[in-house]
Amino acid sequence: MDIFAAGPIAGILDAVYHFVTWLSHSLAPSAGTASAALAVVVLTMLVRALLVPVGASQVRAEFTRRRLAPQLAELQRAHRGDRETLQRKTMELYAAEKASPLAGCFPLLLQAPVLSLVYALFLHPTINGHANALLAQHLFGVPLGASFVHVLGGASLATIGVFLVFLAAIAAVMAASRKLLAVPHTPAATPGAANTLTRVLSFLPFITVVFAAFVPLAAVVYLLTTTSWTVVERVTLRRVLGGFPSGGPDAILC
Repeated sequence: MDIFAAGPIAGILDAVYHFVTWLSHSLAPSAGTASAALAVVVLTMLVRALLVPVGASQVRAEFTRRRLAPQLAELQRAHRGDRETLQRKTMELYAAEKASPLAGCFPLLLQAPVLSLVYALFLHPTINGHANALLAQHLFGVPLGASFVHVLGGASLATIGVFLVFLAAIAAVMAASRKLLAVPHTPAATPGAANTLTRVLSFLPFITVVFAAFVPLAAVVYLLTTTSWTVVERVTLRRVLGGFPSGGPDAILC
């Protein structure tokens, strides 16, 4: 069952659709045929701007985990053979610091429904019972409803080139994200297995490039915009909130 096809969620999605359609019409005199794609960018940036406080919460949670890492490592060394005591001491530490080990994940849970709703707008050919006219618009001659895998069979080189440029741009943003948003760690404070897992997980954002190859061009524009915003927002918040230097492949998970 498609949760975006019925009930109040469909109504909300329809309202967002009418808003982005209005944006497209408003931008048409200056943006021409690119107005629909530009409306996707504007909508995405508006939503992400509203979610900046959520991003700030994630950054503060990063700072807390970074500050507590040496103490957590010491607890692991002291109680390695006693899981119950280790868990109790760990929770006592977080309680004393008025922090939560899942603090960085809660903001993700808060923003996920909002971003999923926006993303769904660029995936569904039908919105609340009517056609999604947004996907019939074009960008550089390519329908916003077309996907890279679907055009490979018989599309022109120009069309394929448009997709390749966007996919390469997303890959570049993911590479920048892995480098700039990674949190440096102290080897002694990070167990070997956890360190290896973190390194592996740091490559997961590149899966976004794979997803982008299968979704409509409108969704690709959204993905490029939102991932770019994430990098700029996180780097800016770290500096504004007094964070730590970036670098290394070992990113924090939440």
